[in-house]
Amino acid sequence: FHVLSQGHYSLNYSLLAEMKLIFCCFLLVATFLAVDSRASCEIHWSWDAGCDSIIPKILQQINDWEGLDNCDGEKCGYTLKSNSSTKVEAVHETPVKHYKDDLTFTFKLDDKPCAVKGYSQSELWYAVLDYGTNYCNLHNLIIGAGLDKMKGYKEKTSNDDCTQYSSADCDKY
Repeated sequence: FHVLSQGHYSLNYSLLAEMKLIFCCFLLVATFLAVDSRASCEIHWSWDAGCDSIIPKILQQINDWEGLDNCDGEKCGYTLKSNSSTKVEAVHETPVKHYKDDLTFTFKLDDKPCAVKGYSQSELWYAVLDYGTNYCNLHNLIIGAGLDKMKGYKEKTSNDDCTQYSSADCDKY
């Protein structure tokens, strides 16, 4: 503002436009950070068997695919973070670019059938598309452990629950 005379001011429109732009950018960033838009996937599985026979197979597959040596696509790079009677947490690291995704398997222990919710999410805040990688992180472990061949196996997910699910190529990712 420039004072022209007592009680009269002149606006610097260029400065005002810059202030508006900065404010809009601030609102955009604040909105983006408030809504977690990272690539992710949620899958629900069930089997006729009890979870006591499912959990060890998932843990064994994470262990079998630990480390980045001898990768078959991205069927490697898993690290167990924690495990309890109701939850398994792990990380998957991609072998080429070393991106990391957090994985959680939550088990409903009401005897039979075993119901499991799997969730995978990119650690990077700006990873909003993933070519179905978060789906494959989870799906590959289930297939690798042979759990898709167990009696009563069912998998449920969708594009609404998994980023780019319909374009996932789990032979590659």
